[in-house]
Amino acid sequence: MPVSVDWNELLHAFEFASFGQPGEHEALLCRKTGKFLWQTDVEEDIEAWPDDADDEEKYLSIPHKKELDLGKPLVFEFARQILPDEYDEIRRMFDKRGAYARFKDLLQRKNALDRWYDFENKATETALRDWSEVNGITIEPAAGPASEPDRR
Repeated sequence: MPVSVDWNELLHAFEFASFGQPGEHEALLCRKTGKFLWQTDVEEDIEAWPDDADDEEKYLSIPHKKELDLGKPLVFEFARQILPDEYDEIRRMFDKRGAYARFKDLLQRKNALDRWYDFENKATETALRDWSEVNGITIEPAAGPASEPDRR
């Protein structure tokens, strides 16, 4: 049964589920109502978590960014495309803890931080829209200036 959701709400749920390590924060989409539910093991539940949350006919688990290859694989793809001369250095960075901080420092030095954020945002949107389509989710256009008709 297809469900329709607001793009901004889906993105917010995805960002919540992707915060920290996989499993630390969870978000579900109720297939019947289109409402999102939230849970974290860091603090008390934000909302009542249903006992049948694992029933895939009723609920759809919002993926963590790592499930959509939006972690290290995306960094390496960015390096291949945008900073090929830095690729080996970036690969080595991710062999140790604290890699994202070092990566962002490098991007700052190379004046490429904005390009990274654009690249990451586009990849996230594409992956999340593809995931939604596979799971029978219809995304309503985001409200605001981006969804207003072109008035040329």
